[in-house]
Amino acid sequence: MVNGGRSRGGRRPTLEEVAARAGVGRGTVSRVINGSPRVSDATRAAVQAAVAELGYVPNTAARALAANRTDAIALVVPEPETRFFAEPYFSDMLRGVGAELADTEMQLLLTFAGGDRERRRLAQYLAAHRVDGVLLVSVHADDPLPDLVAQLEIPAVISGPRSAAETLTSVDSDNYGGARSAVEHLLAGGRRRIAHITGHMDVYGAQRRVAGYRDALRDAGLAADELLIEQGDFTEEGGRRAMARLLENNPGLDAVFAGSDVTAAGARQVLRERGRRTPDDVALVGYDDSAIARHMDPPLTSVRQPIEGMGRAMIDLLLSEIADRRPAGSWSREPRHAVLPTELVVRASS
Repeated sequence: MVNGGRSRGGRRPTLEEVAARAGVGRGTVSRVINGSPRVSDATRAAVQAAVAELGYVPNTAARALAANRTDAIALVVPEPETRFFAEPYFSDMLRGVGAELADTEMQLLLTFAGGDRERRRLAQYLAAHRVDGVLLVSVHADDPLPDLVAQLEIPAVISGPRSAAETLTSVDSDNYGGARSAVEHLLAGGRRRIAHITGHMDVYGAQRRVAGYRDALRDAGLAADELLIEQGDFTEEGGRRAMARLLENNPGLDAVFAGSDVTAAGARQVLRERGRRTPDDVALVGYDDSAIARHMDPPLTSVRQPIEGMGRAMIDLLLSEIADRRPAGSWSREPRHAVLPTELVVRASS
């Protein structure tokens, strides 16, 4: 018998030894180990028994090398680490990605690329083809990373397209529909001076939310007042600054649709400091339906986007792209775009 995958002489059992013990060919053992369905139940049982008896451990590194694979995926976040750990969006996305990878042999590498130095280092790392695929999360319109990944012909999926003409496979939520549902809810409650604190306007999802906001007002017979639209950046401090400007320019506003729950939390602080009651004086709606929404006072009405589901969908699409990959120079693929539905969760703030 062996112990820990080593023979009596300390040598690791080989595939050939497993095949001899099971009475089958080397190729059959390989098919069983790799989960191929083209093996009978009896043969699979014999091979599995031989593997257990000899303590055979597959050399995954050698298998990956032979297949020109690294069995690693990079999750790239072009944001500072402080933002990643401060906002629930990123942790929810990471949870979905990790859950979908749990049953695979893929390793996940989390990489931040919020500055030029980090981008250069990442570019060198990717150029060495040390990962099989890349997930890009929170990408701004002018970020060079997606184009770099495309030039290197590395399978990639982006969370939220950069534009309507996105060339990478992408996963997004229905930002336009989510924004419409938020504004329509406020209109149904009798609100007419509805402000919007946007996210970064170089993010396509933020642009789509502004479009949904405008169209919902237009369809209700109300023209969007540009003085009621303030740019934010999805952060709490950005929400505070935008809310202060809104109250200075529009003291009669009666509702605010914020680009994220974190932004809504900042806006809520300013409303309270200025003596505005929520929702009596100013109704408030956020976006993401994170834990922050449930714990605010009063609890925050928010547009729920399936962030964990988006992470899972990104992995599904990326693994499919990796499996379909062809040798460099001949890999041709059409980008796929998945859009997941949103849902308005109504609470006491509106």
